[in-house]
Order: sequence, then C-alpha cells, then structure tokens
Amino acid sequence: MTITEKILAAHAGEERVEPGELVNCRLDLTLANDITAPVAIKEFARLGLDRVFDPERVVLVPDHFTPNKDIKSAEQCRLIREFAREFGITNYFEVGRMGIEHCLLPEQGLVLPGDLVIGADSHTCTYGALGAFATGVGSTDLAAGMALGECWFKVPESMK
Repeated sequence: MTITEKILAAHAGEERVEPGELVNCRLDLTLANDITAPVAIKEFARLGLDRVFDPERVVLVPDHFTPNKDIKSAEQCRLIREFAREFGITNYFEVGRMGIEHCLLPEQGLVLPGDLVIGADSHTCTYGALGAFATGVGSTDLAAGMALGECWFKVPESMK
C-alpha cells in the first residue's frame, strides 16, 4: 500500500484500502482561516450543533485579513473569536500569536507524520510534506468534520 492508503486505512480502522474505495475516517485535525471559518461556523449554527468533536483538534487561524482591512474582515474575525471562546477551542491563534496558517501548524507541532488533516483552504495539502494525509475541503464539509471528527474520502489512485 502507498503511504496515503496506509494513513486512510489506519484512520478508517481497516487493515487495507483500495484505490476508488469510499472510506469514513477519523480526523486528527480540522483547520479554517478568517475567510473559510465564518461559512463553516454559520453552517455549524444552522445545524444546531452544540459542541465540536474535540476542542484541541479544531484549529482556527485568522491569517488572510489581519490586521483587518475593513469592517467586514473585522466582523469575520470577531465571529471566529466568539466561536473559539464559546466552544473552548484550544488552538485558536489570535492576532499577535499567529502567522501564516500553513507555516504555523508545523511550527506548533500540530501536524505529525501519519496524521489525517482536513482544512477549508486549498493549501492544506502542504502537510503532505510532513508525511500526513491532508486535503482541502469546502466549508460545509469542514463544519461536519468539526462536529463529528470524521470525514469520508475516496481512496485516490496512484500516478506512476
């Protein structure tokens, strides 16, 4: 099996998985920023959810529009801050304590080899360089991941 197949199998509780197979996997980390988190948070609220799967494994980093460039950016960051406070999110990185999200997570030791990470950002796959399986998802999928700690995946084919 490839490293991707091994990580997906381990997080699905299976001995092995095959390319093309759909698997439901346990997540090690979910990630959002000041652009994508507000959409996920609004979906989270719309569903009437009252807790995240693990406050230590949800990461929120306001890194795109901070310092805030306008009122809308400030409101988005306020929404994230309030969500983090309400749900006890341990890995909320306030302005002055943060950086570029995809550099910050490795610097903080939050992503390790063998981890499975989803993030509402197209650069989430960066953590593959650390030996993790990491992929970008939409904000709605992120909301479900934050609530359940699980996500479904189609085991990818390998390129030769």
